[in-house]
Amino acid sequence: MKKCFSNRIINKIIPLCVAALLPLSQVSAQTKTDDAKMNAFVSGLMGKMTVDEKIGQLNLVTVGAATTGSVVNKGVEDKIKKGAIGGVFGIWGADHVKEVQDLAVKNSRLHIPLIFGLDVIHGHRTIFPIPLGMSAVWDMGLIKQSAQIAAKEATAEGLNWVYSPMVDIARDARWGRISEGSGEDPWYGGQVAKAMVQGYQGSSMKNADAVMACVKHFALYGGAEAGREYNTVDMSRIRMYQDYLPPYKAALDAGAGSFMSSFNTVDGVPASANKWLLTDLLRKQWGFKGFVVSDYTAVNEMEAHGLGDLQMVSALALKAGLDMDMVGEGFLTTLKKSLAEGKVTNQEIDLACRRVLEAKYKLGLFDNPYKSIDPSRAKEVLTPENRAAARNISKHSFVLLKNDAQTLPLKKTASIALVGPLADNHRDMLGTWVIAGEWEKSVSILEGIKNVAGSNVTINYAKGANITEDSLFIKRLNFGPGMVSVDAKPADELLKEAVDAAKKSDVIVAVVGESQSMSGESSSRSDIDIPESQKSMLKELAKLGKPLVIVLFNGRPLTLTWEDKHASAILDVWAPGTEAGNAIADVLFGDYNPAGKITATFPRSVGQIPIYYNHKNTGRPYDGKGPSKFKSNYLDISNDPLYPFGYGLSYTTFGYSDVKLSKTSLKGNETLTASVNVTNTGKYAGEEVVQLYISDPVASISRSVKELKNFKKINLQPGEQKEVSFTITPEELKFYNSQLKYDWEAGKFIIQIGTNSANTRDASVQWDK
Repeated sequence: MKKCFSNRIINKIIPLCVAALLPLSQVSAQTKTDDAKMNAFVSGLMGKMTVDEKIGQLNLVTVGAATTGSVVNKGVEDKIKKGAIGGVFGIWGADHVKEVQDLAVKNSRLHIPLIFGLDVIHGHRTIFPIPLGMSAVWDMGLIKQSAQIAAKEATAEGLNWVYSPMVDIARDARWGRISEGSGEDPWYGGQVAKAMVQGYQGSSMKNADAVMACVKHFALYGGAEAGREYNTVDMSRIRMYQDYLPPYKAALDAGAGSFMSSFNTVDGVPASANKWLLTDLLRKQWGFKGFVVSDYTAVNEMEAHGLGDLQMVSALALKAGLDMDMVGEGFLTTLKKSLAEGKVTNQEIDLACRRVLEAKYKLGLFDNPYKSIDPSRAKEVLTPENRAAARNISKHSFVLLKNDAQTLPLKKTASIALVGPLADNHRDMLGTWVIAGEWEKSVSILEGIKNVAGSNVTINYAKGANITEDSLFIKRLNFGPGMVSVDAKPADELLKEAVDAAKKSDVIVAVVGESQSMSGESSSRSDIDIPESQKSMLKELAKLGKPLVIVLFNGRPLTLTWEDKHASAILDVWAPGTEAGNAIADVLFGDYNPAGKITATFPRSVGQIPIYYNHKNTGRPYDGKGPSKFKSNYLDISNDPLYPFGYGLSYTTFGYSDVKLSKTSLKGNETLTASVNVTNTGKYAGEEVVQLYISDPVASISRSVKELKNFKKINLQPGEQKEVSFTITPEELKFYNSQLKYDWEAGKFIIQIGTNSANTRDASVQWDK
């Protein structure tokens, strides 16, 4: 090892080790000292600022490169020079960012640096699986690594703020933005939120390769009625606290520097003007010290909610605790007038300004506004190492939904009919919410199979079908240029080519599902089947009687009842990112044994939505046995989902022993150990996600039928057995009661350990206070 490299590593490690060894009192004292220095600096700066300059810090604008609405700010350069802008988003690239930062630092009166943000959702240049797919890895180390790489690439291009993670709990697959979150479980969503924040912000946000995370969307956005984007949310406080708020709190506890308010109402009040939400809950109950930015024109949109004109809603937002106005410029254009009319106070403007300036201080921008901008760092973007990490993380996210007769893995000597509109496709590999990602540099499935299997495999390729033949649907999907390309050939000609390719092949690999613009923001769907053009192709191919492998692209759970019945194997790959084709080929040919588990329940029918594993029982539950009349069930389908939460197969099989408990009767703060023996009973080495659920059958309120409390991911060789143990304390028994007190109640608890939420081994314990 070279001496310079060794010294560099030592210089980074020693301070971390020393900090870890310091007594908590010394750490606390250092924090107080740092806070005092920040307060003194910010107070001194604010003492020099005019009211206009303070309001300017509350103004976040876009220059138009990446927008999610119809508004693009005008006159940005002049406003920056006048100190009327606090931050910019929508641009990246070190030269571009430096040029705009120069306007503020060199041309504004007080030289206050700008903060630069961007939607870095699942990677910056190197794109990882969409967040719903990322959550399927059940490995917080890999999730954190993806955020670290994204932060490193984003900062290399001048950015210091990312609008991620999105931690909204979603139980309605019609909602397009389910793709951007981690599914339906509040505890698991909190683990992912924590890992993402830690990956983005690192040991210090002042580091050149760290960004400030922005947790969104606060709050409850995933509960939008009818799964329709921007729609109303209405729920009880118990449901908020128990099921929807925990991931936001986990992100806050991990040190997230900023939050983004959501578009929806909370208790009838839009989130951006909801004082209970932004002040009473976020700041007073939870102790959040950072700043809150609105979502894109969310302040202006409160006019449509019926709260008043722009001046009125801007004043309401400031008074509620919103600190920065994204794009709409309601703060910029109305707050001074509201101040003169007594509708807002100097103290309220000062508080919001202080929070924005503190964020810039914590990022180290006052020490060096160009801290991340270094020409040599351009080499850190889309590197071979980053692509290798993307390939590894992607294949860990894939979920094997079906595998009859060991159809997969394929032999590298097979003759394969590779068909489908996503088989030889680069653009849709990246998935939704990719701003700086370059789809031209992604690996298609056709390329990946050639890369992995080499010349021994025979590939008979045919597109087979367009994404859809619905012209109105295509028009809606093409909100950006070239989002969905349509082959000019007639549908029957495309289909014939696929059938001909299949007839001369041993196995059919059909790459089908959703294009990138079919999920994500403003991409709600009432019908969550695979589009009919593609399903028609699958039906014709199934008639041939050959093994049919579906490689599924999707940004949401889909209704796959026909596919589950007729396909030989289904591999859900979500939208895997830059290294899509290589990662998919690794799994198809068995170079990696899939181990992903879904984090959002797959319904049998859209009529079951919302559907989620941790539901409550009714007074007339239907257990699937005996007469069903006057029970809580459907007349036409089962209550059960097609694939339950936590589900995912492997090329091998795993056996579970009965649950062993260290005690069956406990009291107070005693600790319980629950364990099972897990055995690889198949022929392949494989990973298994062992999941712990707890049920509380008798309580002061109706409880969920079960709740995920922990998991462990293990790797077993064929025939190998491991004991997997979980430590359970009263903390895992707590819930929010009718007084919103977070506590546990004595009684019987059912400890459940298994391979998914519907397939567990159970044991009971009595736990008294």
